Amino acid sequence: MIIEAIVHDASITIPVTDVFRADLGVINAKIEELAESKGSDISALDVRGLLPAMIKGIAGCERGCPADAKSLISRGYKSFDLRYIEGGILTAQTKTPNGTLLSLKMFPDF
Repeated sequence: MIIEAIVHDASITIPVTDVFRADLGVINAKIEELAESKGSDISALDVRGLLPAMIKGIAGCERGCPADAKSLISRGYKSFDLRYIEGGILTAQTKTPNGTLLSLKMFPDF
């Protein structure tokens, strides 16, 4: 699985080799560092809480893909605008407290 985080005009790509043991602290820290490099504090946005839900949405095909992804979209998650894109891609967008756009994309590894 690959996670792409975009803040303003900067982006990072984070590979996740084991989706069932993803190091959410490290992933979240990388996204926070990216945001800080653009002058944004995203600690109040609960990106760390969103990450496992998005990972499960892509990797959790036990009920039939993309059931978990579409279930997440229908439930929503806090201030994030969530979308499912054909091919198993999930996106999440929200504004940071200072008005900068934070965008996350997760791509499956199949």
